[in-house]
Amino acid sequence: MKIAITGANSRVGQTLVQHILDNSEHSVLAGARSVKSLKDLPQSSRIEAAAISYDAADELAKVLEGADCVVHLAGILMEGKNSSYRSANVEATAAVVSAAKKASVSHVVFISVIGADVNSDNAYFRSKAEAEQLVANSGVSSTIIRTPILLGPGAAGAAAIKWASGSPKPKLLGGGRYTMRPLDIDDLCVAVVNSCQTQPNGSTTHELVGPQAIQYCDLVKMAARMQGREVEIGSFPIAVAKIASGVKGIFQKGGMSPTVIDVITMNEHAEHNADAALGVALTPLEQTLQKFITQ
Repeated sequence: MKIAITGANSRVGQTLVQHILDNSEHSVLAGARSVKSLKDLPQSSRIEAAAISYDAADELAKVLEGADCVVHLAGILMEGKNSSYRSANVEATAAVVSAAKKASVSHVVFISVIGADVNSDNAYFRSKAEAEQLVANSGVSSTIIRTPILLGPGAAGAAAIKWASGSPKPKLLGGGRYTMRPLDIDDLCVAVVNSCQTQPNGSTTHELVGPQAIQYCDLVKMAARMQGREVEIGSFPIAVAKIASGVKGIFQKGGMSPTVIDVITMNEHAEHNADAALGVALTPLEQTLQKFITQ
């Protein structure tokens, strides 16, 4: 099987590529906006690197020719000067879906987010839900996986935890009193590959979260104890952070924004965890932390 991956230069993309090489005989079409950004991928005859553009579905279809499954990872949480939720999360997904159909790709796996909702007041959550609809209504067999914060070596969430747990008195938004369901990136990779291999008919949407619900402040304390230290958690008011980021956004587009703050301080909740349905044996949270805290 040939698995095409968009956003293969991301931390999740790199981990997924390595997982495929280590645990299967599948080949990989690793796609990113530039081949140069794929320089950190492992060297293997089973990997084909390709520069992809979401501006022309016909050209993207040519790149995807021969792929049995497309895993669409590309997307943004923080908008930038040249990227918006509309362009990066919605229009790019539309291009991938159109290209997959033109290239006769048999299955699409789309990585979404817990909280995606077309009626959300949050622009990020709305954009991910709109992208989900594009995938689900494409006519192509698809698996949509909604995820919480992803943890693993090199992940942004892991870096934030490592920084906070290494500080004696870290100040967290709202004191870190919001509940998370952290998911090990390796567990997501298992779910993705299983979805590519089974390719269920129609479109299915799953919520895949980690095995333990925990407040962020307690997660930081757990990470600190694993390093033999205790931390005193301080609080930075969420309202103040949103005002400050909103004012900054008037003069400088991108980066932290009130929208992003709402996303990262949301209570993560899943009605039904899809670990069994996706064939995943969830990694205990402490074991996930050990992968990057001790580095």
